[in-house]
Formats: sequence, structure tokens, C-alpha cells
Amino acid sequence: MNQDEYELKAGNYTAVVTPRAAALRSLRLAGRDLVVPFDRGGPIPDYRGIIAAPWPNRIADGRYTFDGVEHEVPANETERGCALHGLAFPLDWDLQFRDETSVTLSCTVGPTAGYPFTVQLTASYRLSGNGLQGGVTARNVGTTTAPYGVCPHPYLVAGPAPLDQWTLQIPAGTFLEVTSDRLLPIGTRPVQGHEYDFRTPRAIGTTEIDHAFTDIRFDDDGLAAVIATDPSGTGVGIAWDTACPWLQVHTADKKPPFPNRLGLAVEPMTCPPDAFRSGTDLIRLEPGTSHEATWRIFGLPAG
Repeated sequence: MNQDEYELKAGNYTAVVTPRAAALRSLRLAGRDLVVPFDRGGPIPDYRGIIAAPWPNRIADGRYTFDGVEHEVPANETERGCALHGLAFPLDWDLQFRDETSVTLSCTVGPTAGYPFTVQLTASYRLSGNGLQGGVTARNVGTTTAPYGVCPHPYLVAGPAPLDQWTLQIPAGTFLEVTSDRLLPIGTRPVQGHEYDFRTPRAIGTTEIDHAFTDIRFDDDGLAAVIATDPSGTGVGIAWDTACPWLQVHTADKKPPFPNRLGLAVEPMTCPPDAFRSGTDLIRLEPGTSHEATWRIFGLPAG
């Protein structure tokens, strides 16, 4: 790596960002974890805190057609035969700016096998008394239109109680039904009357989620938020803007001997899973143009 990591401080918040994948390694409020951390200098388990680009989630078989040309990227999710979470996460991103409260990193993806495009990514993190503001700007520095999508990949932690006891609110009216074996899209369904209806806050219980949501309810400022609270009264939230009309939520279910349901993955996405194949909300990044997505992770103190 070009640097071990970058520590940020502002008020009662602290954060650590790594050059590898521009990943958020930790975020704490008054010493309490708001995201599931990972060890310094080691591998990044379960893609915790990474920036997933130039596509979020998965591409079935790693194969897609764009502007009439067929492409194939490596299927790194071998058990499901999919290309997962883009091309930027294995990279060490370069430092562009840092001070006590913020850091900006960049990398360039492509041209490479299956993605013959050139997209420069710039990730920024800034701590304040309102939490951690994050964002990614993508600029097409190549000569041809590039397919593009992005999401952050934090696993949120509401408090000390098990995830089953957390109360969750998701402002989404529709979810994407997927196949049980490969988690590939089947079609959208209303959350009304379904176990995935968290429009009104309620306990997660034993519900297992690894699905995308849409029909997001944005407020008058163009923001939406997922809130998770612990029985102790502490909580965590992530807010994002209309650049991300999709949201992946995962209860981090694992089979033994792996740790189960350590946190709640909440990933604002510009497009749904397999968008490189379906074209749904896929961004066409023209040469010389840019796209920006932003979000904010914040803690809720007890009481």
C-alpha cells in the first residue's frame, strides 16, 4: 500500500480510511462503533466499507453487452458465477488531499479485459459534528461512452444488542425479488404486506434480507435515510441523495463457523443488481463528463 491508513477526527467522531478500495475501516462516535470494522493491514472481509465501482452488486456470468458489443469481466464470485462489486476494490487509491477531518483518494479503472473504458474515480470523506460525509465522483477520461454504477458498502452497527433486536426503518416501497441460488433479479414487488416492509420502524427479528429496494421516499431536500436503533437507545443512520435511486440491504447472514449477522449492510446504489445486463438505471458516462453520488453516516446517541 502507498500508506497504511488515514485517521480522521472531528468532535466525538473518529474514522479510519484505507487506500485499498478507499474503504472505510472504522467509524466511531464517542468510542462506539457505527460500522463493523476490520483489522488494520489485513484483508477486507465481506467487502466492508469499500467503494464498489464501476458497478455495484453483481453481473451474471460477468458477461454483458454495451452499445452492441459483448464484454466479459472476471467472475470473482465463483460460487454464484458472477462478477461482484466492480474493479476498484482491489486497487490502492492515491492520496489527493488530507487534513485532520478529511481525506480524498483517487484511482483509475480500465481499460482492462471486459471493461475497455477509462474512468477516473475520486472518493472523499469528511468528518464533522453531523457524522461522516462520503462521496464518489466518476469522470470518463477515455474516448468512448462508459457504462457505470457505484455504491458504498458499509455494515452499520446500531448498538450492543444482537441485530435481531434492532429496530429498522427503510423508506422504500418496492423490493427486487431475486433467485435463491445466485441472487439474480426476477422482478420487482411491492413491500406492502411483505416481511420486507420496514417503512414503519419495527424490529428486524429473524428476517433475512439480501435484496435491493427502490421507490425510495426522498424528502423535500432530496434526501432519504435508513435508520437502525438498538434497544439501549443508541442508533445509526445513513442518508443519501437522489443520485442513488436503489438501495441494497443485507443482514449479513453467515453459516458456521463464520460470524453471523455482525452488522447491517446498507448500500445506496445508482443502479440495481445486474444493471450492466438489464440496462436499468445504468449510467452512460460520456467522454469528458462526470457523475457524483454522496451519502452521510451518522450516529444517534442514547436517549
